[in-house]
Amino acid sequence: MNYFSSDFKLGILGGGQLGKMLLADTRKFDIQTYVLDPSEEAPSRMGCNKFYQGDLMDYDTVYEFGKKTDVLTFEIELVNLEALEQLEQEGTKVYPSPKTLRNIQNKGRQKDFYKTHNIPTAPFQRFQTLEDLKTNLENNSLSLPFVWKSAEFGYDGNGVKIVRSVSDLANLPNVECIAEEMIPFKNELAVIVVRNPKGEIKTYPVVEMEFHPEANQVEYVICPARIDDKVAAKAREIALKVSEAFEHVGLLAVEMFQTENDEILVNEVAPRPHNSGHYSIEASYTSQFENHLRAILDLPLGNTESKVAGIMVNLVGEEGHSGQVVYKNIEEILAIDGVTPHIYGKRETRPFRKMGHVTIVNEDIAKARKTAEEVKKLIRVISNS
Repeated sequence: MNYFSSDFKLGILGGGQLGKMLLADTRKFDIQTYVLDPSEEAPSRMGCNKFYQGDLMDYDTVYEFGKKTDVLTFEIELVNLEALEQLEQEGTKVYPSPKTLRNIQNKGRQKDFYKTHNIPTAPFQRFQTLEDLKTNLENNSLSLPFVWKSAEFGYDGNGVKIVRSVSDLANLPNVECIAEEMIPFKNELAVIVVRNPKGEIKTYPVVEMEFHPEANQVEYVICPARIDDKVAAKAREIALKVSEAFEHVGLLAVEMFQTENDEILVNEVAPRPHNSGHYSIEASYTSQFENHLRAILDLPLGNTESKVAGIMVNLVGEEGHSGQVVYKNIEEILAIDGVTPHIYGKRETRPFRKMGHVTIVNEDIAKARKTAEEVKKLIRVISNS
């Protein structure tokens, strides 16, 4: 198959920042791209050959879009599965496959999958509704504290809540959910795995997450993780096991907990490029986006090792600011060595909305971490009102 400078068409479901960054690599390789997104102001709009506006959960919209393409991928899990299954049956290549996505889309099903495949994960219980969960709490078949997770439609700290008392359940939606045992952990880690249809498979180095205490969003992603080599090797090994169990093609981000006694537990996975891999654009030999592209086109995978240490800082809208975005002090951070901002192209900011990220690279991880803090203090995502 000739993908380059040809009539081949790659379809991408979702036109957010992940799509936009993926398109930088399709541009590099001169691959034709079609993008479908519900928003007419989707960040990917400027980078694709053809843009279609439409609902990703609507069967006909996704099916008709897919028929225009040769290979279909996605940058968001919330897409119409039935349409993908039909397209696959009719010969459109869909990567990751609808089968993989079906096991991941619902968090309850995802957790069951880990249990079935002997993949270490925190103990949990599944409930059809919040009312069911409350009943189980009342008759003591569930005990506090636990982590409540909506089975579907959760992202970036939405759809997740730590429940320490019954009052914490107020205002939660009455939807299918899971209650997960709270595990005391030392670190939150992630490993990105890339796998092509031939079964060639590679992992990126383990990264470590530092979280914002209030927003439940990642503040820094640090690569390599500052952990013992044995723990890192175990994390990579478990990530490979997860990838092979899902038989996924493309990128799979495996989020994990490192417990107090250095066990590795899988938290959840995302079958697409991921926030924890953004550092790779500047710090790795092959970025996660290029490797996702190589994988879904069944091309040889690129080197996943790092050239330098990399730290990523998320740029999120500041509290108290909504409206036309202004990136305050961006010139100051651009004056610092090894600092690269990525602006996602969302014109409207609102509190905690992901608006961009900044990568800091340095030979020395400690120096990179120090610079990251400096960047974090300097740059502000505000509105002009």
